[in-house]
Amino acid sequence: MISPSEIKLKTKGKYKNYLQSIIKNETFFPLIIVSNKKPSKSIPEFKRELEKLISSSKEKKGFGYTISYQERKTKNLGTQSFPSSIHFDTKQDFEKYLKVEKEVNQLKTDYIKILSNFPELENWVEKNPNKIVDNSSKWSDLLKVLEYFKSNTKPNLYLRELPISVHTKFIETNSPILKELLDIIIEPFTNKEHTKFEKRFNLKFSEPLVRFKILDSKISEDYFSKLTDISIPVNQFNTLRLPIEKVIVVENKTNLYTIALTLPLLEKTIVIFGSGFKIENLKDAEWLNLVEIIYWGDIDVQGFEILSQMRNYFPLTKSFLMDQTTFNKFFEKDLGTKSKTIKKLNLTKDENRIYVKLKENNWRLEQEKIPLQYVQNQIGQH
Repeated sequence: MISPSEIKLKTKGKYKNYLQSIIKNETFFPLIIVSNKKPSKSIPEFKRELEKLISSSKEKKGFGYTISYQERKTKNLGTQSFPSSIHFDTKQDFEKYLKVEKEVNQLKTDYIKILSNFPELENWVEKNPNKIVDNSSKWSDLLKVLEYFKSNTKPNLYLRELPISVHTKFIETNSPILKELLDIIIEPFTNKEHTKFEKRFNLKFSEPLVRFKILDSKISEDYFSKLTDISIPVNQFNTLRLPIEKVIVVENKTNLYTIALTLPLLEKTIVIFGSGFKIENLKDAEWLNLVEIIYWGDIDVQGFEILSQMRNYFPLTKSFLMDQTTFNKFFEKDLGTKSKTIKKLNLTKDENRIYVKLKENNWRLEQEKIPLQYVQNQIGQH
């Protein structure tokens, strides 16, 4: 026999459908809660189940589900009145049972307000009543934001510069639902290829920085007033025009310092801090196609996945100290971070062979564990 807790769970599962019926003005009751569970075969257990079922019903509480009965005779239980149907007859029974009266009333107010301002959201409203409920305290401010963007499809301002009377962090905090709604309201003006809110909706944003160290003192003096450790916005990095012939890309800051200590001076060379998978920030720097690129990452699955990513942007990228000899010489049985990547990587046969082993055993050799002298000897051969 179905239990009160199972009825509660099934009823909650119908809540979104109920909200949709309100918005669409459709008939929803009576609502039948389906159950194929048979009652227990012993009379004492059957009576306990039935008493428990009745104790949470409208018959006892004055609201909630109604039980219909059918008299039948069975081999084990004899002639008994068996529950034949569990159903909610009215919206009052349903709402009070789930304790959602206030929530439902607020939904009615909110969806009417939304559609009166933005009738183009009708399909969204019908499909997402749960999101209207989840954001019930925010609709006044959400609509302010939507109204602004509808009138200003290309603001070209920073988020916190927007002349909207909401909290300074409101748009950032509520960007997921705003993205859904703006994709509908100003659809012709959205940059669909971007997921970042600012890029998608024509706002200014703080660009990520690219950090690099100059190993050629002449370049440092001629172009950067003798500065050697520099961070500049991506767009500026993409337009650099320097007499560079070699670029070394390192995965982490430790490697950046290691290279700087090992090779304080190297003609026409810079070292870029790739910052792991943020190496994506380099992909539009077309001038990198004109130089020799060496990538140095950890000997672990992520290191090779980043190398593959870099090689997808710049096919001639070579790896450095990411070989079996280096691994065998300095590996200390450290465990890495497991990878869920299943796609084929852009690696050489030797690199892929190591990658497979690392993945199977979850091994890692961090590059900072390689002695400076060894790094210096090896880089001299590249």
